[in-house]
Amino acid sequence: MKKFAKILLACLLSLLALIASVLAYSEWIVSDARHYTFDKVSDVPYNRVAVVLGTSKYLSGGGPNHYFKYRIKAAAELYNNAKVDYILVSGDNATLQYNEPRQMRRALIKAGIPASAIYMDFAGFRTLDSVVRAKEVFGQDRFTVVSQGFHNERAIFIARHFGIDAVGFNADDPSAYQGIRTRIREVFARVMGLVDLYVLDKGPKFLGEPVHIGLPIPCLSLSTIGTQQPCIKPPKPAEEPAKPAIELPVAPSAASASVAS
Repeated sequence: MKKFAKILLACLLSLLALIASVLAYSEWIVSDARHYTFDKVSDVPYNRVAVVLGTSKYLSGGGPNHYFKYRIKAAAELYNNAKVDYILVSGDNATLQYNEPRQMRRALIKAGIPASAIYMDFAGFRTLDSVVRAKEVFGQDRFTVVSQGFHNERAIFIARHFGIDAVGFNADDPSAYQGIRTRIREVFARVMGLVDLYVLDKGPKFLGEPVHIGLPIPCLSLSTIGTQQPCIKPPKPAEEPAKPAIELPVAPSAASASVAS
């Protein structure tokens, strides 16, 4: 019995050591992307587009989500300091009642950002989706990611894995008490990020028709790009010019034939 207990204890300790090693490795390799993040807007290099990673405007209890508030503030700061020309808000739109991109767009407009400078990606279900879709759908192979620092590190790590030249502008962090659950979740998200990239070889859940940032988009009813953006209505089919009527020769009547004779 004692021998079995020792074996069980050894297995548990080995498992804990393995988990700790994986967590430490994921933290180390992802944190290396910290060199590409910036805390001051004056230090951020110019990129044409900022990609704001989505989060809900409100917490589950109904209170304001400061992660959302500070990301909007950071994105507006980039735009107002001419560090970006356009803002792509990317988030979850899983249901009609839950729409992160639309919430972010409204908040940015309220902050003074022109609506024409904001594009929405409704299929940013995960960080990987937001980052890869910014390249594959919205045509951006370099951009500035906007989120909190710990989230930016993971996003940039993913971006560079896919050959994207991304940097990050770190939004302010909520207090340690408010953010403790998010920080714990981020630890495991980093591990899953490594699994997604190096084991499962995952890509975005959806791609879709290309969208050219800076040009009006076609007015298509695609949930992945949204319909409340500047768009071009499809041209009406050209109408063919009316053909002139062809006059058919009228056969002479019997009366006119008798007169002629």
